[in-house]
Amino acid sequence: MVEAYIALGSNIGDREANIKAALQLLKQRVKIIRTSSLYETKPMYIEKQDWFLNSAAKIETELPPKKLLAILKHIEKKLGRKPVERNGPRIIDLDILFYDNQIVDEGDLQIPHPKMEERAFVLIPLNEIAGDFVHPNKGKIVSELLRNLNYDKSAIKLQNPKVMTQ
Repeated sequence: MVEAYIALGSNIGDREANIKAALQLLKQRVKIIRTSSLYETKPMYIEKQDWFLNSAAKIETELPPKKLLAILKHIEKKLGRKPVERNGPRIIDLDILFYDNQIVDEGDLQIPHPKMEERAFVLIPLNEIAGDFVHPNKGKIVSELLRNLNYDKSAIKLQNPKVMTQ
């Protein structure tokens, strides 16, 4: 079994329901160990869109990285995600952040996620469930990456402080 971390985000429709539905579908293929709280976050890159809800999940799986990615893309499609402009609105967005301490670079799949250290909406929920996890490329723990990140604190708010139930 491998431990992996997944980022979840939604800014269309019932955002919390979208994230919970994604977790339920994911649970059919992997073991969900823990989920973070939900955080409402201001969009980055394209700011003229609704705020996101973001979360992170720690999972255990026997799936290789490419197969895990295929399952995440299938879940996105099943929940109604359509191709949109990069960083635009989406019903659900699922990304592999870490896959154990492995480094993967296979074109459409890069692990660790290459932009995570610039994104508070990823690091804050991830820090809640994996603050001591060492980033295999950076050699720093998640909590240190978050501490070193310069971001607008008003752009992220704790939405639901309860760990979501599986």
